[in-house]
Amino acid sequence: YTRLRNLLKIGEWKEADYETYLVMLQVLGREEKDWIRNEELLNFPCKDLRTINTLWVKYSNGKFGFSVQKEIYLSVGGKADGKYNEETWEKLADKVGWRVNNNWIYMSNFTYDTSASKGHLPVFSYTGVDYGVSRLCVGVLFSRIETCKI
Repeated sequence: YTRLRNLLKIGEWKEADYETYLVMLQVLGREEKDWIRNEELLNFPCKDLRTINTLWVKYSNGKFGFSVQKEIYLSVGGKADGKYNEETWEKLADKVGWRVNNNWIYMSNFTYDTSASKGHLPVFSYTGVDYGVSRLCVGVLFSRIETCKI
């Protein structure tokens, strides 16, 4: 996690976001440009998830990280039960700035600095498609974060 830590430490948020994806793939034994599947997230090692989240929270002074996103998700009525709920998903997206005026923004329009809304990063989607966070995996990720007590 040295590269991720170093990128976060110097505020290279976009590069750190991509590095997050790469280290998660590495933990799973997967290759770059591959998908992270729901079942893999359900069993993602707590130690690794905790390390990634801790780095994001620490170097953003509590503004970014999966646990920050989970708390916002819960605050808008979400449940960390691994299920997808479109209405709650959209509320989260509105709150963290992934949707503006009820329109999803493209990844190229994400804000990769500390002026972004709380919970805006990490984006957690590099699937070869420019549309942001994978809707279906967010509930699973938050469920895993809950299970890992992060």
